[in-house]
Amino acid sequence: MMKYKDFEGSIEELVLLKLKEIEETEHVKILHAIESGSRAWGFASPDSDYDVRFIYMRPEKYYLGLQPKQDFIDWVLDETLDINGWDLSKTLQHFHKSNATLFEWANSPVVYYTTPEWKQIDTVGEKYFSCKSAMYHYYGTARKNYHEHLTDEYVKYKKYFYVLRPILACRWIEKKACPPPVLFEELAAEVLEEDMKGVVNQLLETKKQMVESEKGRRIDHLNTYIENQLAYYKDTIDAMTDDRTADWETLNEVFINLFL
Repeated sequence: MMKYKDFEGSIEELVLLKLKEIEETEHVKILHAIESGSRAWGFASPDSDYDVRFIYMRPEKYYLGLQPKQDFIDWVLDETLDINGWDLSKTLQHFHKSNATLFEWANSPVVYYTTPEWKQIDTVGEKYFSCKSAMYHYYGTARKNYHEHLTDEYVKYKKYFYVLRPILACRWIEKKACPPPVLFEELAAEVLEEDMKGVVNQLLETKKQMVESEKGRRIDHLNTYIENQLAYYKDTIDAMTDDRTADWETLNEVFINLFL
């Protein structure tokens, strides 16, 4: 299997080459492929890997068969490039759940490949966005990363953005009732408090120069801010009503129409 260090072209060209290889090997059609993770969020380290995520569909007969069905493809290349994808059926089921990660894939600023079929799916999926479900996901992500990575004396600065970004995503949803943008800088420009922008912008520039494993002294002022935000959003989300869409008909319709 070809590694990026042995490839003479750009990372984008290698990704497209690997996507074509996946289609031919797995007998699937890729509908949409994007960059996920820190490179899509806008705070990658110099040695961050590339996290490529894609949506694919198989031939109609596959879905009609009685055999157990695998609904994902893992295609890890090397320490630089990580590719995996979700089957169409899994994707539509997770739109019904208002899966926040799926909405991030749909809104990624780095699109390697897309199709008209994906546009149909995405248009339908937008109708299933749930504010409470998404905010609960982002709150849980922020809380977990904070307690696991940011309470020691020395911490990885990258982890601050794994906490700040979901907190700001909660604020975006609370304010605008729609999926938050993927880029951290866009989130921060719109919903981060003015008195916090200086320290966060400085941290962002520092972090971009640090390798993945490098640590710095914990920033107590930022930790206090995070703890206050976590407490606020726990109470806010607990008080929200369930706003998920129960209907399956629209998703079933788009699924069937893709085979007509």
